[in-house]
Amino acid sequence: MSPDKAKYWVTVWEWHKMLWDNKCSETSLTAGNSAMVKDRRCEGPLKGISLTQGEKHRALMYSEKSMRTYVSERTFSLIVALLCCILMPSGAISATGPIVGGCPLFLADNIWNTEIDALPADANSSAYISAIGSSTGLHPDFGSGSWDGGPIGIPYNIVPGTQEKVAITFTYADESDPGPYPIPPDALIEGGSGSAGDRHVLVLDKDACILYETWSTYPQPDGTWQAGSGAVFDLRSDALRPSGWTSADAAGLPILPGLVRYDEVASGEIRHAIRFTAPRIRKAYVWPARHYAGSITVANDPPMGQRFRLRAGFDIAAFSSDVQVILNAMKKYGIILADIGSAWYISGVPDPGWNNDLLVSEFNRVHGSDFEAVDESSLTVNPDSAEACSQPAALIGSIPYDSVAAAYSAVGSYSAPATVKVLGTNLTESLDFDAGYNAILQGGYDCGFANRLLYSILRGSLTLGSGTTELDGIEIE
Repeated sequence: MSPDKAKYWVTVWEWHKMLWDNKCSETSLTAGNSAMVKDRRCEGPLKGISLTQGEKHRALMYSEKSMRTYVSERTFSLIVALLCCILMPSGAISATGPIVGGCPLFLADNIWNTEIDALPADANSSAYISAIGSSTGLHPDFGSGSWDGGPIGIPYNIVPGTQEKVAITFTYADESDPGPYPIPPDALIEGGSGSAGDRHVLVLDKDACILYETWSTYPQPDGTWQAGSGAVFDLRSDALRPSGWTSADAAGLPILPGLVRYDEVASGEIRHAIRFTAPRIRKAYVWPARHYAGSITVANDPPMGQRFRLRAGFDIAAFSSDVQVILNAMKKYGIILADIGSAWYISGVPDPGWNNDLLVSEFNRVHGSDFEAVDESSLTVNPDSAEACSQPAALIGSIPYDSVAAAYSAVGSYSAPATVKVLGTNLTESLDFDAGYNAILQGGYDCGFANRLLYSILRGSLTLGSGTTELDGIEIE
């Protein structure tokens, strides 16, 4: 069936409105919505029926992007349950990402906490790597002890909800979240109290799970504070800052979620992307960044927010166990360009557990050429949200498969007619079927559209004619 032949539909908006207005359960949609349902077997709408679990009529969902969802009685209750869960308020989502001070460092679906090892490389990867420095080694911008009178790295402060909030003024007040902020009088400052550097101050309210971050921060004699800029982040939300706004970081991103912490290295796993800096950054930013800095317009220079990853084939066996944890995170979650600074400087938290000599020597063995830029645009659910689409490529029932081909090959293990629901993002996959026939699923789905609930269905009874058939997100059987 081609898109222009789809005669019967329930619009995505109507479907969502049906669910939301009627407070759907896992088992049914209430009566009264039947006027929006058209039977695939006739031209006219079905009047006076209730679309419920077990309903034998099948509907084709239609969208302006020509995406299709096929709903059968076997899969209806599963899809309704999934719709209900995703349409619940964000507070109902439990966080399983990194935890600091009892608070999540954003939700598990946040882009900071999303694996990017399987995403395609950015088309400008080689140019970006060369611009930053392909032969330049990594450098840990964190460690133990002190340097130039201050701690090595960016410290953070954890305070209770009862911490007194004090007034704070900002140089860039038009792009800063207004005070007061709960900054204690003895707050840890990046570089120490006498530093002339970035002087970041990070404060985590552990009771409200609210993160306060400031840049160029100075205490005032009257107990207030003055800073260049400041930002407040609800760690239980995926909301980004307004487009074009800075934060305590030039990219308009939070700092704490991207820092390497000794406690997580000691645990054996880092489960988030890592912040880093580069000296040349284009006057542009890409999601999830919200702000650019500088005036460089050379296309070969990376934009703010660009994500990179350590190449999968980079051998880490000869590195120490602590550094292996960090390098594995760089492969799995990558690193995010967040500020102008020295090339390939990796941000972290000061801690007496760090072995400075080991970190410096081993980091220096990893070069820019060992990385590649990543195109993570396909993960965007909403450009104003840090929520990332991280669906499996396909499902049979509730069982995920990492490719459509793997799912389709498993159809024979299920009672016919089994259904493969394709959830791929910008997916292009060649599917080989019986008799050497080949099908290509092109484009996949935009994860940001209709809460990622559009499927391409490959029925277990699928047969294809000789040659290649292109499937453009439509239901075929």
